[in-house]
Amino acid sequence: MTSQHPYQSLPSEAFWRSGVAQETPFAINQIWKPKFEINRLQKIATAGSCFAQHIMNKLKKNHYTVLDVEPAPPGLPDELHIKYGYSMYSARYGNIYSARQLNQLAKECLGSHQPKGYIWRKNSKFYDGLRPSVEPDGLDSKQQVIEHRQFHIEQVREMFKSLDIFIFTLGLTESWMHRASGTVFPIAPGTQAGRFNPRKHKFYNANFKQIKDDMNQFLSITNEIRGGKPFKMLLTVSPVPLTATASDTHVLVATMQSKALLRSAAAELCSRNLNIDYFPSYEIVNNPRLNSLSFADNLRTIRPEIVATVMSHFFEATGAENKKQSLPIATPSLDSNKIEDVQCEEALLDAFGSNRR
Repeated sequence: MTSQHPYQSLPSEAFWRSGVAQETPFAINQIWKPKFEINRLQKIATAGSCFAQHIMNKLKKNHYTVLDVEPAPPGLPDELHIKYGYSMYSARYGNIYSARQLNQLAKECLGSHQPKGYIWRKNSKFYDGLRPSVEPDGLDSKQQVIEHRQFHIEQVREMFKSLDIFIFTLGLTESWMHRASGTVFPIAPGTQAGRFNPRKHKFYNANFKQIKDDMNQFLSITNEIRGGKPFKMLLTVSPVPLTATASDTHVLVATMQSKALLRSAAAELCSRNLNIDYFPSYEIVNNPRLNSLSFADNLRTIRPEIVATVMSHFFEATGAENKKQSLPIATPSLDSNKIEDVQCEEALLDAFGSNRR
């Protein structure tokens, strides 16, 4: 008589051979079972690191109700939207790479945090260091930066009040901090604008507890902004590796550590909150069956065909399409020169290392 054990009754997706090695990476069965309904009528807001821009684009193209509280001004050509920070996310905050940066934004909307050291200068122009890419040509005065930011925060506050689902992509653990105030920036002062001063700025690399605490604080603050009205949050982890690290470790090691911490924090948050779910975009892109086909030649940029694969899993699980009919079973034709346009300040760091060999 064969002995009974727990593994005998598990489904095929519970085993590596049948769930990964023998499964097509373009239509992975049961890789995501949503905790809650996500439909086209719910108001969805998006934010996060560069990869989150792909999510925003695909949701809009599939006719989901995606909030855009800072739309591009009439007459601005579509091809210039991203250059000026429009149509990337649900507000014009640029890339929010870290949990600390998101928590900080919510506190600013609530009025419990006033950022310091965020007005950066480059030549005769001034920039908002908390979203340095949204005005690529800079503004004419510090006062303009302040006024633009005040308007931005008002719009983000309204976004938090009106959303039903918040999709956030965790991207990095590393950031740079203003020592006196604790204000964190999406990129180091001096790289895009401003000036780095070691007496004023320091490197900050969040650990597991800090990531989890920042996300829990964000939830509490957002609930306060909303007057207790519940909302749902869908977390993802960006599959994009670090461009560079200031952690004094090899960039490959730093990337793996960063993603492991973010993924672990996301799992912990999901397990403790019925209103938080995790969508496995990181796992789909990094599936060993793809053998690095997910990435362009720089091994960092996600190919558009793979973005489409990721989002097809999302839409199939939420009932928006039939994945098995819409996805290829064989490897799609991957064009290394075909790259979707996204804005990523972190990618600028590559220029500082390009001449070292």
